[in-house]
Order: sequence, then structure tokens, then C-alpha cells
Amino acid sequence: MRCTLIIHSLSSGGAERVLSRMANYWAEKGWEITLLNFTDESEVPFYHLDDRVNHRQLGIAEASANPIAGILNNITSVKGLRAAIIQSKPDAVISFMDRTNVIAILATRWLKVPILVSERNDPAMLSSGKMWELLRQWTYPFADRIVVQTERAGSYFAKLQNLVFIMPNPVILPPTETTAATPLLAANSLIAVGRLVSQKGFDLLLRALAQVKDRYPEWTLTILGEGELRPELEALRQELGLEDRVHLPGRVKNPHEFLKQADIFIMSSRFEGFPNALCEAMVCGLPVISTDCPNGPREIIRDGVDGILVPTQDVPALAAAMERLMSDAQLRQSLATAAPEVAERFSLDKVMLMWESLVKEVIGEK
Repeated sequence: MRCTLIIHSLSSGGAERVLSRMANYWAEKGWEITLLNFTDESEVPFYHLDDRVNHRQLGIAEASANPIAGILNNITSVKGLRAAIIQSKPDAVISFMDRTNVIAILATRWLKVPILVSERNDPAMLSSGKMWELLRQWTYPFADRIVVQTERAGSYFAKLQNLVFIMPNPVILPPTETTAATPLLAANSLIAVGRLVSQKGFDLLLRALAQVKDRYPEWTLTILGEGELRPELEALRQELGLEDRVHLPGRVKNPHEFLKQADIFIMSSRFEGFPNALCEAMVCGLPVISTDCPNGPREIIRDGVDGILVPTQDVPALAAAMERLMSDAQLRQSLATAAPEVAERFSLDKVMLMWESLVKEVIGEK
């Protein structure tokens, strides 16, 4: 089987991590995998790629000074991507993320190669702008399948339901050995993981911690990730008197080692796709608290069994859930014991079998 996978870049992020793992899985299985991304060779992939994966960086990601330049750049991107796809001679093409999907569909028109496009976030909440939304509506009917992570995400494409397929993220198991020579976190540690952007709701998390900080002075919070809102979050941390209680170390290569040393994981997102970080925290045996945002958490957490769900953007409810776990070691242990079962429900082998069946199905249709 020859499969070409496409994503804009291989920087840190949930979609990038899943696609890298898919490429490695199939390469290990003997498939001929080509992984194309739009950035140039100055970008080093954040996640490991198997040496058997043919990784090509096309250098077609150019910033656009104005709409006209944007159109010209996208035409160039389509041409460059089309040439790379033809050269890879795929049996099928898989593309991740909305703008990349549009360009990939245009690049594969009339090639007689099936293309599967995958949305990796909540399409109702995350907009790339009016022009890209129109292009998505125009191009997506030409895809062979539209892969989404939840039923709600699939409902966004109501007119294309015959093309929609629901596919969860695979749970990535933590390394069996830890390499941390010294403790990474102090005792009584809360932890969160994600880009420092509005979607992740870390401002809400800081405000929730501020409501309970005086009653639990021994607890600290570490947020792993980097992003555009770092200055705002640092300012809010100072405003709330949390300078010594909240740590922002940035992106790390070893999140599992941090997770294994934490006591409670919290996801405060305003919206999600199918959050990898939440699954990974549960696999590490952490009790978890998550906002019940429209996509993802409810499919992962069994409320009260292996985690706690709270209303989205409800700071008092989030603070109450935090206090509930911080004050009850027995409840933390109960949730932590059940949490790793998520690895069985969304195992890599199960999810990749779903992908393989879908790929073979669209090839058969062609």
C-alpha cells in the first residue's frame, strides 16, 4: 500500500502528533508512506519520524501581504503539492486540517486518486475566515471521505453526511521507562497541557485556582505549552497573586514524565476536537477534570467514574471541582484507578484498523 499524508507543518500540536504516529505505524507495517508538509527544511519535525517515512518539506508556505498575493501563493501551493503527489504515486491521499484540506483537494482533482480529508478541531467553533469557509464548502464535496472525531463535528457537514466518517484519536501510550533524573514537579501538583491560546481557556483555569489558592496553599499549577497568549497569562498570573504558584515552562519533549509526577490534570478548554492531552493524562493514571465542551471530553470521560466534567467557561464550577479533588485523596485514587482504561477504548491498533478499513474502502470505490 502506498499512502501520501499531508499536513501544513510538523511543529508541536495534536494533529501533527497523530499524523506522525500514523506515518510511523504504517511504515513499520511495510507500507510506502510519503509525508508532505508545506514548510521548508529549516523546520525540524517536533515529533519523531521513522526513517522509512519519505518526509518531504515542499517550501510552499509563504506569508501573504494582501489578498491578491494570497491567491497567487495558494495557486503556487496547489501546483507544488500536485507535483509532489504525482511523484509519490499514492494509492490514497490523507490530508489533515481545514486549509490544507482545501489545497489538497484542489491538488488531486482529476488525478483519479482517492482523497480523505480530516478535520482536527470543532469546525463550528474554529474559523479560518470567510474566504476559506467558502472554499471548504465548495471543495469538500469532491473529497472521498470527510473524517471527523465526534458526531457533533460531523453534524456540521449536514449536506455531506454520506461522506462523513467518525474517527477518534488513538491514545499514545507513555514510554515504559522514565528518563527524568530529578523531580520535575513538587508534591501536590496540578497540571495542564496545551497551546497558550484562547481555545484552551487557561485564563479560566488561573481564575479558578485563584478562588481556592488560600485554602490550599501547598498546591501549584504547571501549564506545559507555548503560544501567543503567554504575555497575557503571565500578567494575569501576577494580577491574581499566583506568581509562585503557577509555572509556565513552555513546550517540552517529555510531557509524559511531567504527567507521571503530577497529582491532578485539568483541561479548561472552551472547545476541542478530540484532546490528546486528556487521553494521555488518563493513560498516565491521573485523576482528570475537564470542561464539558461540545466535542471530545464527553466521548472520553465517564463522568464520576474516571474523571469529572464541568460546564464550559464556568469558573466557579471549575474551582469547585478542583477543590473537590484537592481535598479528597480517596476520590483522586478512585478516578486514577479507572482512568487508564481509556487506552483500551481508543488503542492505536483499534484506531489504525479503522483508518486502514476506510482507506481500502475508498480505493475500492475508485
